[in-house]
Amino acid sequence: MRRQLLAERRAIDAATRAQWDADICRHIVQWWQANPVHTVGVYWPLRDEPDLHPAYAELARLGARLLLPVVLQKAAPLEFAAWQIGEAMVKDGMGVAVPAELRIEPYPPAILVPCLGYNSGGFRLGYGGGFYDRTLAKAPRPATVGIAYSCLAAEFGSDNHDIALDRIITEAQA
Repeated sequence: MRRQLLAERRAIDAATRAQWDADICRHIVQWWQANPVHTVGVYWPLRDEPDLHPAYAELARLGARLLLPVVLQKAAPLEFAAWQIGEAMVKDGMGVAVPAELRIEPYPPAILVPCLGYNSGGFRLGYGGGFYDRTLAKAPRPATVGIAYSCLAAEFGSDNHDIALDRIITEAQA
């Protein structure tokens, strides 16, 4: 299923992707305005994930602090590093962009979670590493907003370690 969803996401043409990303960004800002939190965990897009940089810029302009997830240990929950738009970035051991100067912070009260796929129960399908599952299992659990394209809705079961997201934002739904 992961290969199929990756192929579907990769097949979205550039103009459609740009429009959908803009729609998702608008929905994220609306979500934050209705649920303002001082700090938001965001993500750097990988493998054709929605690019939310315009939303990040608007959230920062509105006063939100942004944190990026960081893998410090492979079998551990994610950590989060303070991030300011425009600061120097480097690739970590997994090829993910992280701030060049890691400033690890406490867990944010809300996290935007990229989804390769998602189901009607609010469960996400990721890349299989379990990083977000381990992260969301920690207490206190942050508010979670899954981010995906609506064409990646799929039906799949969940395992005992899976944790449903609080909501899913796509280009078609906030």
